[in-house]
Amino acid sequence: MTAHVLDRPVWSSLATRHAAFAVGGERARRFAPDINPLAGARDDAPESSAELARLVPADGPLLLLQADAVAVPAGMVRATDLPGVQMVLERLAEVPADPRIVALTAADAPAMLALARLTNPGPFSTRTPELGEFFGVKDGGALVAMAGERMKHPGYSEISGVCTHPDARGRGLARSLSAHVARRILERGETPYLHAYASNTPAIQLYASLGFRLRAEMHVVAIARASAA
Repeated sequence: MTAHVLDRPVWSSLATRHAAFAVGGERARRFAPDINPLAGARDDAPESSAELARLVPADGPLLLLQADAVAVPAGMVRATDLPGVQMVLERLAEVPADPRIVALTAADAPAMLALARLTNPGPFSTRTPELGEFFGVKDGGALVAMAGERMKHPGYSEISGVCTHPDARGRGLARSLSAHVARRILERGETPYLHAYASNTPAIQLYASLGFRLRAEMHVVAIARASAA
């Protein structure tokens, strides 16, 4: 077993505050397919590995995100293997409240999905907005930027889905929205945290300027059935 609740964040989330969104058993779980492809096992025991393998769909990958090295289950292959980082808020920087920010609702779901598909901030599907609060900025009624919450654990909530339409970049929207979501999490007495690919230097620099500090290097591994890879 790992030492910290965030070392295996997917398992931790699905075993606690997001259990209602879980598919799987007592040793491995994934988010429902219409939410995202993230999955995790509670440990590397053979029984956990076998249960994780049963969750891998026949026609696509599951995405594993953890601090521990990933043990690929028998019969599966690594479709991708990329380094990531996990950052936890130490002290939120002073960022003025942005009057452009509005709460997003179910009516905004199609626009949120379209923006995520355009900008690829990470796994995002039709029911992803159900995981937590989402906020956005609109221009002429069109959604041009958003940020929200994804995984939740006792005492922690993850900031995710941060993205800006290419035509709206350079306006400070990602910074304002990330700070806004972080404040909302802090107001609930929780600690905000987030993930980024290690190669995404601009995002890491942005989050560092907001007061996030590196907690752990993460393994981001997509696993697939050997027959489908």
